[in-house]
Amino acid sequence: MKDRILESFTIGDVKLKNRIIRAATHEGMADENGLPTQKLIDLYKRLAKGGVGGIITGYAGVQQEGKSSLYNMLMIDSDDKVESYRELTKEVHKESVPIFLQIAHCGRATNSNVTGKDIVAPSAIKDRVYGELPIKLEEGVIEEIIENFIKAASRARKCGFDGVQVHLAHGYLLSQFLSSYSNRRKDKWGGTLENKFRIIKEIILGIKEAEPGYPVFVKLNGHDGRKKGMRVDEAVQVAKMLEDIGCNAIEVSCGFPEDGQMTAKGPEIPFDAIFSVIEKFRDMPGIMKSIMKRVLPILLKKEKVFYGYNVDSATEIKNAVNIPVIAVGGIHRIENIENAILEKKLDAVSMARPLICEPDLVNKFREGRSTEAKCIQCNYCGIFGTRFPIKCYQGKLPKNFNNKLKD
Repeated sequence: MKDRILESFTIGDVKLKNRIIRAATHEGMADENGLPTQKLIDLYKRLAKGGVGGIITGYAGVQQEGKSSLYNMLMIDSDDKVESYRELTKEVHKESVPIFLQIAHCGRATNSNVTGKDIVAPSAIKDRVYGELPIKLEEGVIEEIIENFIKAASRARKCGFDGVQVHLAHGYLLSQFLSSYSNRRKDKWGGTLENKFRIIKEIILGIKEAEPGYPVFVKLNGHDGRKKGMRVDEAVQVAKMLEDIGCNAIEVSCGFPEDGQMTAKGPEIPFDAIFSVIEKFRDMPGIMKSIMKRVLPILLKKEKVFYGYNVDSATEIKNAVNIPVIAVGGIHRIENIENAILEKKLDAVSMARPLICEPDLVNKFREGRSTEAKCIQCNYCGIFGTRFPIKCYQGKLPKNFNNKLKD
């Protein structure tokens, strides 16, 4: 692997060991209160020893209303959680690897039976995957959410995290504000790009004021697949606005839940996993499952590009800003990394699925033991991750799976 990729670079004043980052990945390894378990600490230690330049945690909820419906999400919504995270950051830092806490609010992309609260969003538009009609956020509640993001960042610093990544992608609350598909507001929180960006501006400036010098970067959709949704030209404008308010880096991803496999692309739709795990599909009549297998690939307009699929939009953003830009999505091969960093001049790449399969993949690349991840992009990890801790399945249903579901 070329020396340029193995060089250190910085996010804010934090030095990363090389230009390959572990992207935020929902691990499902928190306890019932959203605190990190020993299993999660051990995973991060393996990643740190495995050669990554830095680690971004799975998303941590800033408040109960924003909690994910996925299995055992991390939470950073109260001061009494700080002490439990300190052991995690301490263990990762023993390997001289920085670790950033990703902070998020899921907005309408969750369920009230999980949060115990009403589902909220910029506008009262139902997410077709999660299925609940959200309540349109009132201005006073928006201000509370902003304050909760700021408090979460302050807690992250006390926990020993080297910075925070604010989640602006994947159809969660802040990307719901940015996308005209989900934000139909006519007040100061919607309409113009500046208004849609307002909540993000107030969050980042608030963190910068509360925690001077603390690195804050974002995960941003370069585009989504929704009608009137985010497109790359608008993402470029958002990136410029982020740089103007002191954002320290931008990781570029894509997609909304309704877009299907846009965020984590793969050659096949994981029907066997979906029909086994997702409750609303599990008891569906066989004839309906057969119809879905025929029709869904057509409706989703399945793409044929599975590798480096956010590099082009990340490159457009990089050409418009001076802060580091990182591409995530289908970075599975050394050639993907070299294309992004050496040819497209991006600052770094990040990986999620390949490191579920091989936490030591970066060491394998560096030492010449591998040129391509073992990950086959089956996306079983994501489907099973709605109910179980994250692991690689290599496209196969586990033995005795029905018994595990009953447990």
